[in-house]
Amino acid sequence: MLQSHAEPAQAPVAGIAAEPLLSVRNIEVVYDEVILVLRGLSLEIPRGAIVALLGANGAGKSTTLKAISGLLKTEDGEVTRGEVLFDGQRIDGIDPDKIVRRGIFQVMEGRGIVADMTPIENLRLGAFTRRDNEVQKDLDMVLGYFPRLRERTGLAGYLSGGEQQMLAIGRALMARPKLILMDEPSMGLSPLLVKEVFAIIQRINRDLGVTILLVEQNARAALSVASHGYIMEQGKVVLDGTAEELRDNEDVKEFYLGGAGDQRRSFKNLKSFKRRKRWL
Repeated sequence: MLQSHAEPAQAPVAGIAAEPLLSVRNIEVVYDEVILVLRGLSLEIPRGAIVALLGANGAGKSTTLKAISGLLKTEDGEVTRGEVLFDGQRIDGIDPDKIVRRGIFQVMEGRGIVADMTPIENLRLGAFTRRDNEVQKDLDMVLGYFPRLRERTGLAGYLSGGEQQMLAIGRALMARPKLILMDEPSMGLSPLLVKEVFAIIQRINRDLGVTILLVEQNARAALSVASHGYIMEQGKVVLDGTAEELRDNEDVKEFYLGGAGDQRRSFKNLKSFKRRKRWL
């Protein structure tokens, strides 16, 4: 059932497993000890699912991912309230490399590849936490998903935007993650490449069973591959439900799927009155 959140969510979302792979419970995040960005945010990610996290710029989506992956400290941020549980164990407050070893890998906004290394070197870098003897096997698997990367022998900085995004996803797979956090994978890509990247995301989820939390401003593309979705406003979840429910919701159509037509004359006025009054 589609749910509107007048207050931070405390109960599991309808249709989501009782024991999710990831639980974010009523967290608050503060930057520089004074700037409150997340305001009691809660969400649950079921094992093996693709879940979309949607919202406008400044809603707190990227901060949510950083709170999960332990990267807040790099920007003088911290979780000041609530908890993040992964596989039943609390992970907020532990170092990012330990979170990677537990099975969470974040694909950063802007890809974050190492430009002066080759694609193969970038992929091997994704396996830096591993101590097994199957890195080459996984490298071959990743190159099977992204055959273009096998052909690119120069520096990664010369790859196209789409190829860099594929490299970033492939590097995440090299860590053998249980959960991949993807931050704006469609950013800067042509519509054709967006379609290709999202098809690859679906294939990885289907073939490997990797759980994916997908932060996107392209709500239409995200909801086309996700089973569930959350919508954020001002640091908290205001609406959640199945992807189908969100696609059919009139507010979501109007403000995220471009379904308003000529009726929406002033986004600002409607955002502050119609939507906020209905959602919050």
